[in-house]
Amino acid sequence: MAVSTPHIWEDDIYNAFKKADISQVPYVPDAGHAHLIRRVHDDPDMTPIVLTTEEEGIASSCGAWLGGKKSALLMQSSGVGNCVNMLSLVTNCNFPFVTIVSMRGEYGEFNSWQVPMARATPTSFEMMGIEVMRCNSPDEVGPTVDAALYAAFASEQKIAILLSQRLIGRKEW
Repeated sequence: MAVSTPHIWEDDIYNAFKKADISQVPYVPDAGHAHLIRRVHDDPDMTPIVLTTEEEGIASSCGAWLGGKKSALLMQSSGVGNCVNMLSLVTNCNFPFVTIVSMRGEYGEFNSWQVPMARATPTSFEMMGIEVMRCNSPDEVGPTVDAALYAAFASEQKIAILLSQRLIGRKEW
């Protein structure tokens, strides 16, 4: 009798990356993206780029596009505030852009310092001209990421996908 493995929604992101030919994945290390980051590191066709700060990932994604490559930036909501000024680069230069943001400061958050940026994250992106999509359940992840990547690279759209804390799971300390 075959044993089935549980469906992991993070694999839907990885599969969408493969389908869209994403070859560079800049990221700031984050537990919410840990499974996906491991998959990227294990894939010889993808280049993981460890960042010291999130705004470096915006420049990295733009540089990838200028070099004929596709990129998707991984970050946590607490880092979005670091990126506001740099987001003008994707807007003014009309670069395609996709970031996948693991949310903190929402559902059952224990750390009050995460809450203000969680509240500001969607509005921060929208104020900079970035469309916001949100995933609250595992079945939304694959189709949302696939649609965002297609739209970004087919018509130079700028999209942030927010992975809700309910989806990721709350942290307990």
